Amino acid sequence: MTHARERQVAVEAVTQAAQICAGVRAEMVGAAFVQKDDRSPVTIADFSAQALICQRLSEAFPSDAIVAEEDATELRKHENAGTLDVVARYVRLALPEATRRDICHWIDLGTSQPADRFWTLDPIDGTKGFLRNDQYAVALALIEHGQVKLGALACPALPSGGAQGPGVLFVAVRGAGAFMAPLAGGPEMPIRVAYDGAARRFVESVEAGHGDHALQEAVARAAGIEQPPLRMDSQAKYGAVARGDAALYLRLPSPKSPGYRENIWDHAAGALIVEEAGGRVSDMYGAPLDFGAGTKLHANRGVVVSNGALHDAVIAALMQRSVSHPV
Repeated sequence: MTHARERQVAVEAVTQAAQICAGVRAEMVGAAFVQKDDRSPVTIADFSAQALICQRLSEAFPSDAIVAEEDATELRKHENAGTLDVVARYVRLALPEATRRDICHWIDLGTSQPADRFWTLDPIDGTKGFLRNDQYAVALALIEHGQVKLGALACPALPSGGAQGPGVLFVAVRGAGAFMAPLAGGPEMPIRVAYDGAARRFVESVEAGHGDHALQEAVARAAGIEQPPLRMDSQAKYGAVARGDAALYLRLPSPKSPGYRENIWDHAAGALIVEEAGGRVSDMYGAPLDFGAGTKLHANRGVVVSNGALHDAVIAALMQRSVSHPV
């Protein structure tokens, strides 16, 4: 298998990071957080997961760039020394010799720019879901020459369907299929999208600001989906489509921010997993997502994720809607 070493390292890194994140959430009710300039919550788990994964990647692939969501600027501030101490305690569960300086350095390894080959990481995708005890994910992808080659997605709160308890790991390598396994350990199983039955429903974000709920529901109905949406945070939605829990995931531009472009780390891992499970992923006009245009999907507007069978109907409904109701 191509990228066998990368796959092994990615799976081990996101699994360890997810275990730390689950521990943070279990032990820290409300999860202590600091505030970035944009006032969004950055949890202890964000910093811990990014430090651990960046360390693992830099050790295994020292020449690879890493493009991640966080940096250690706020963590280095004197007033956040207590937060750094807590982060260090969790990181040392996996890396016992880690110093505070090491941890900040590892986090900042994620501030690289996209290159011909680079990793993109969201250490906690769905931070608000994490804070409210709902869905979240640790999302890691390898991108080469603008194409996602590997995706690893750990969803600690997603039901595994087995006796191992909650938590699912999804992984895919381009051309080699998609797989899932219990996050607590167990054999990997190949996964495929579903076309009928209970899967005839769609998923969307919990946060209204992350999409256009009214338009998404109208488009889903036009494509033949009558059930109400399943709302969840994070790229766990990609996992739901990939393993057949849902047939469609829509993330259409919010009317409040029509010019918004998605971050690559919010979609890279999940997109490949769905595609390798037999589904389709595009923007709202049917164009492939372009992961070679920088840290954002500058060439794309909105995201449509489907089991493949519904995709053309969804795009047609969107095209008809844009003609009669320009967005």
